[in-house]
Amino acid sequence: MSENQAPASPEATPLRRQPVQQRSAQRVERMLDAAAELLDEVGYESLTTTLIAKRAGVAVGSLYQFFPDKRAVVQALTQRNLERFMAGVGERLGGIDHQHWWDVVDSLLDIYLRMHREVPGFSKVHFGDVVDVRLLDDRRDNNRVIADSLTSLITSRLDLSAEQVALPITIAVQAADGLLNLAFRRNPQGDPDVVAETKYLIKGYLASRLGE
Repeated sequence: MSENQAPASPEATPLRRQPVQQRSAQRVERMLDAAAELLDEVGYESLTTTLIAKRAGVAVGSLYQFFPDKRAVVQALTQRNLERFMAGVGERLGGIDHQHWWDVVDSLLDIYLRMHREVPGFSKVHFGDVVDVRLLDDRRDNNRVIADSLTSLITSRLDLSAEQVALPITIAVQAADGLLNLAFRRNPQGDPDVVAETKYLIKGYLASRLGE
């Protein structure tokens, strides 16, 4: 594995212990769902472990068995969102022509846009920067985690090397992040003109860097 290629999922974990039994795993999922709902309702600053536990229908002591604080809960929620995003990206990449894979950039951005509009809590924390620029992994900033995950996924599915795609993907992720933030500042649903220009810019950039 090259120095630019990292595992698709962050190695850091916010959990004090991993749930072993199915009932415990379901309880953790309820906590994450509760945190997501509350993020939409009260925001991160007003979020508390007591509120999360009450909404999830568990004792606060049960929450502390798995999470030391609200930051850890939101970190786990953000990791879950990243896994869902990458699963959607992986499905979209399946069976495409590797020589023109950047043609699906618009649909990859649509996955992000759909999550922003439909997934509880996602519009408040996205992939974590609102909380901490290193929320997903304390060794890499959040955008680097996303870029590394995309690099790993693309190189595992297509006949491309990390050396070919790592830097262009990193640049594309940074650019898309800034432009989509602008889109959502202009319109809570994402300004369609900014979104369209973002797709045009990212596809054109990747085609120019990776096209033959």
